[in-house]
Amino acid sequence: QVQLVESGGGLVQPGGSLRLSCAFSGRTFNRYSMGWFRQAPGIEREFVATVSWSDGVTYYTDSVKGRFTISRDNAKNTVYLQMSSMKTKHPAIYYCATTWARRSVLTSPSDYEYWGQGTQVTVSS
Repeated sequence: QVQLVESGGGLVQPGGSLRLSCAFSGRTFNRYSMGWFRQAPGIEREFVATVSWSDGVTYYTDSVKGRFTISRDNAKNTVYLQMSSMKTKHPAIYYCATTWARRSVLTSPSDYEYWGQGTQVTVSS
């Protein structure tokens, strides 16, 4: 059974940076694509970024392109989300997710089989 544990959330000022981590266990990490999603209260969970299992290809939602970077360290079984130039938004919980699916771009929550518990991110002055 796959387990995902996120960390690194917290309070950050507008324009600041934060790095989220997600530790993967239970299966062979480099066979799984990874994704980050976020959800604010009363809003549907939305896709943020994904990195493929095979060649590390990344894909982002338009609102974070150029500001966020998803990366994976297969030696550490960990995926990261480096967030910079952060904008004031409602507090959101960021979730890490993983899938065995072999399609190249996986942007829907239904594409992913396993989820972490989430870590809260608040951007506020």
